[in-house]
Amino acid sequence: MSRFFVALLPPQPIQDCANEIKQYFADRYASSAAQKSPPHVTLQPPFEWADSNVPLLEDSLNKFARERESIPVTLHNFAAFAKRVIYIDVVKSPELMDLQADFIADMEKLGIIDKSHHSFTPHMTVAFRDLTKQNFEIAWREFVKRQLHFEFKCDRLTLLLHDGKRWNVKTEFSFVS
Repeated sequence: MSRFFVALLPPQPIQDCANEIKQYFADRYASSAAQKSPPHVTLQPPFEWADSNVPLLEDSLNKFARERESIPVTLHNFAAFAKRVIYIDVVKSPELMDLQADFIADMEKLGIIDKSHHSFTPHMTVAFRDLTKQNFEIAWREFVKRQLHFEFKCDRLTLLLHDGKRWNVKTEFSFVS
């Protein structure tokens, strides 16, 4: 069994900017956990999957992607899940919300079910888990006012695989356009 999750990754220049912000949190606020994955918007949270069935998973993801068109994604400023997580806010566009709902329904057909029962709040985490409550308070006072804005067309799904230490891109699945 291996651990996977499925996400939307922004273009490399936006990843570079997000990685600089993650590094800032590591240097200034001793929070480096977010550096264990590329900047992303999670569509399907981590799940366990049998290594022998990876071709089935990849075929399903490929089929899903081939039936989709690129969607606009807007990153705008920062937000937080109080006391532990600071993230780049992702605008809840109808296209993104529809894509995620369709994707979760598709994954459920494979028996992959998100048991968290949280409503989908698209976000790109820059600090979490190892961000202390005290550092959260200090950092949030700084980042609540900080501005950031990016727009891009997302044209693929990305399957990420955990290697025991960090998340790595395993396979990308392009949308039709």
